[in-house]
Amino acid sequence: MTALPLSTIPAADEALRPAIRAFLAEHVPGIPPEIRARSWMGFDAGFSRALAAKGWLGLTFPKEYGGAGLGPFARYVLVEELLAAGAPVSAHWIADRQSGPLILRFGTEAQRRFHLPRICRGESFFCIGMSEPDTGSDLASVSTRAVREEGGWRLNGAKIWTTNAHHSHYMIALVRSSGTAQDRHKGLSQFIIDLSLPGVTISPIRDLAGDAHFSEVVFRDVLLPEDALIGEEGGGWAQVNAELAFERSGPERVLSSVVLLDAWIGWLRAEGAADAQSTALLGRLLGHLAVLRAMSVAVTDRLVRGESPVVEAALVKDLGTEFEQAIPALLEDRLGADPAREPPAALLRTLAYTSAMAPSYSLRGGTREILRGMIARGMGLR
Repeated sequence: MTALPLSTIPAADEALRPAIRAFLAEHVPGIPPEIRARSWMGFDAGFSRALAAKGWLGLTFPKEYGGAGLGPFARYVLVEELLAAGAPVSAHWIADRQSGPLILRFGTEAQRRFHLPRICRGESFFCIGMSEPDTGSDLASVSTRAVREEGGWRLNGAKIWTTNAHHSHYMIALVRSSGTAQDRHKGLSQFIIDLSLPGVTISPIRDLAGDAHFSEVVFRDVLLPEDALIGEEGGGWAQVNAELAFERSGPERVLSSVVLLDAWIGWLRAEGAADAQSTALLGRLLGHLAVLRAMSVAVTDRLVRGESPVVEAALVKDLGTEFEQAIPALLEDRLGADPAREPPAALLRTLAYTSAMAPSYSLRGGTREILRGMIARGMGLR
């Protein structure tokens, strides 16, 4: 793994913040913090279409495909502001963050012209088909299989923990197109799957917080057209690793608990409740956040340069989710240390939700064990 030099967000991209904040001031106020805490898990198709009307979906896509033709830093600024406000971005999230860029990089011209403008208009939502039942975090052991036949591909198998599958129009799935599970990285391909096709069954899974944003998706003799294949047949492993660099390095890997942190700070200010211990904890958390943000910005700079910083992105994701998980645990301890001082009910509800969801932060996008194995290899330690 090479050094990760620090970088800064260009002034032209920073200049986007006032307009984004004005938009959020109009659309987000009044949403209680326990709802805003869901943010990139909060589904609101109308909000996503309002963003699209401002030209803020597909910011990095070329203008010929309906995008704004801006760089990754412009999207970084947008995402940072949306998540800091707790905006409900889940509807367009996957398509904008990784499915669209994957199609742009590996797709055919026909795939680009069909899918990208629809993503930019907020008309087409995507989900990711990676994890499978009974395979844990071993992505290379996928058994869902696409068999070539006349006129296309016959798909059978299942995907699980698929975020928003029941709301999505398409899935980009990693499946086996040749060989066996023992072949590991060989024989894997990615397909764009129309989830309205016959043979697709989607079953939502309710989580501990009472939400149902995960699903299991089962494919039974689903006939995919020939042009459902994205990129090269058998090239899926390299493609999916390039895709994961988009997923693992953004501000969402640092800011999942930020609405809770902000609600706590607001209470400390409003009630004059900041004692020495709370002030010290706040300084510690903000210092930690500043370092993680600098790392995330540095990885984005690598993406701007056309590199594929897979290991560096894994490092940001691992450290970032550890930080996100620490926030609710530390605030529980801090609030419990002074039981005579009762926090507002909204803060407690936000804490309860974030505490329930925090264990999932180190699962989504790759478990901690998998990521640390990648980091160790990148450092030459294994």
